Amino acid sequence: MKHTLSLFLLLVPALVFAEPASNIAWTPDALNFVKDGDLKKGKQLAGTCAGCHGEKGISQMDAFPSLAGQLATYTYKQLRDYADEKRTHALMNSVAVGLSEQDSADLAVWFESLPEAQHKVKKQEFEKAEVLVAKGNGKKIIPPCFTCHGSNGQGERQDIPALAGQQIEYFVNTLTEYKTGVRHNDVYSRMRLISEQLSEEEIKQLAQYYYQMRK
Repeated sequence: MKHTLSLFLLLVPALVFAEPASNIAWTPDALNFVKDGDLKKGKQLAGTCAGCHGEKGISQMDAFPSLAGQLATYTYKQLRDYADEKRTHALMNSVAVGLSEQDSADLAVWFESLPEAQHKVKKQEFEKAEVLVAKGNGKKIIPPCFTCHGSNGQGERQDIPALAGQQIEYFVNTLTEYKTGVRHNDVYSRMRLISEQLSEEEIKQLAQYYYQMRK
């Protein structure tokens, strides 16, 4: 009993002072703020993003994500998380800290308005990925991917991204960062808990599966 009480007392400070994964709270006002972003201003700001994310939001470099067609709320959250250093990337932290909340909203709605990436590739079968997307893995308590990311990889809700057409290397790196805890801005640790259960082969197949998908 004394041992249990001592352990609890040691854990209390960590529970009390643990920082949230993100400072974004999706209140009705926050949702409307992003929704009302200025497309024209977003287009102007996006000119400085083209080097990594492409002229039309479709990245030509595997390590950088395509942003075209991405949910505005998701892009906004990531930009603010970078600015708050809830998500870390040397380049993006320095870029995002120079953006106001309004800039972030303007950029987010602009990228959402663009046609998403559609890659011309010969469709392949990825058995492990298909099972994970459609059925998940009950033994590992992994829910089907489609329940959150949509049947066509279109993304759903405020902070669940579209995955269809996303760059393979970026996709693999993202899940690997969740798996290792390097990335930790997922609310309730959802993606960290799931990624920890995925093998390297499953992650690679999921990346390839979504890369060839169209919304």
